[in-house]
Amino acid sequence: MKRKNLPVALYLFLVFASGGVVGALGYRTYNPPTARTINNPAPLAPNVYRQQYLEESRTRLGLSDDQVQKLAAILDQTDARFRQIRQHENEMIRQIRDDHVARVRTILTAEQIPKYEQLHAEREVKAQQQQKKH
Repeated sequence: MKRKNLPVALYLFLVFASGGVVGALGYRTYNPPTARTINNPAPLAPNVYRQQYLEESRTRLGLSDDQVQKLAAILDQTDARFRQIRQHENEMIRQIRDDHVARVRTILTAEQIPKYEQLHAEREVKAQQQQKKH
């Protein structure tokens, strides 16, 4: 009698396993893209974005060549202002960072300062590598 039950159990297992395989394949096949990939595509290079912006403005707004040139000049001025503000922010951040390092040095012993310098240098290298990735 055990022999009769064995094929039934085997068939049940095969049906269960095939359902799992079909379900997994169906999920992978029909899984919609995540919201992140839809709403945040890979960023465009600034010059490519600028060209697309100008071209879209020309076609959708019906801009003349003179208007496109004026819009390009406005973009140049805006970019210059953004660069100026970012430069100022970077200087402020650098000052805060330098103040932090100086204050940390005041609490360290003479033996700890070289170790801290090494640790600080390693962190700077890691930060620069992270900036290059982004």
